[in-house]
Amino acid sequence: MSAETNASRTGNQHPRLQEFLFSAKRFLKNPLTIVGLTIIMAFAIVAIFAPVIAPPEKPDDPFQIPHDGWMMEPQPPSLEHPMGTLPQQYDIFYGLVWGTRNAFKIGLLIVLANLVIGVLLGAIAGYFGGVVDEVIMRVTDMFYAMPFLVVAMAIVVVIGKGLTSIVLVLIVLGWRTYTRVIRAEILLIRDKDYIQAARASGASHMSIIMRHILPNSIFSVLIVASMNIGTTMLSAAALSFLGLGSDIGYADWGAMVSEARNWIVGPANARLQYWFVVFIPGFVITLFVLGWNLLGDAARDVFDPKQRRR
Repeated sequence: MSAETNASRTGNQHPRLQEFLFSAKRFLKNPLTIVGLTIIMAFAIVAIFAPVIAPPEKPDDPFQIPHDGWMMEPQPPSLEHPMGTLPQQYDIFYGLVWGTRNAFKIGLLIVLANLVIGVLLGAIAGYFGGVVDEVIMRVTDMFYAMPFLVVAMAIVVVIGKGLTSIVLVLIVLGWRTYTRVIRAEILLIRDKDYIQAARASGASHMSIIMRHILPNSIFSVLIVASMNIGTTMLSAAALSFLGLGSDIGYADWGAMVSEARNWIVGPANARLQYWFVVFIPGFVITLFVLGWNLLGDAARDVFDPKQRRR
């Protein structure tokens, strides 16, 4: 009786609810998903409780790392500084904790902006085709032809260094992939029977795109977006490492590694003496990117129609 009851309950569920439950089960059964989710949740907790974990000395400017003196030589981990100090005695632990907020801000903001721009352009190009498609895709090809890092550096130098400039540059240059992916998906479904039926019923172009096109083509783009959060943060860290990010003493992971670059090798008689100034921030960056990549792989398994029923 209980089996029949469960079967009847399952049969009475809305198809979308059934798909959601099926996807959630697949998502939670994947061990790598649990690892990735655990990593990202740990970073999220650190970002939320940053004022408790590392109380700021200047509440009006919490991202400014406190420092204990002006001595240039980094100091190893101690009770006062659990992860050691950077040159000019900036506390590494404080910078990593508050830098977590910047990492989420940079990754999520840039990817969301890229997603909106890319989906908008790709949807217009794929749906209308013809001259509109040619113009949009040739502009996309032009952006693809540009050397990403060189152009990003040039733009940041022109508009002025800083995290805001890096965010703007990565938004300007990062929408290309989303445009191509969503256009390819729309080309596969724009002539389907249900799209033709919607056109025959008199539905507007906007209504067809929003109600019929995007809901059936957006999943591939969402997978790309979930995997790009980590790589976007990595690009921002690379630009900061090249000296185009924040000023000295700001809670920015890439800038922290940049400040310690002269101490990577160490003196001739003790090559690994200052290992902590690069290894600890670098490990945190790697862990953050790894967490998002694992979640991206899980999203692909859940949403990809070719793999979800295996």
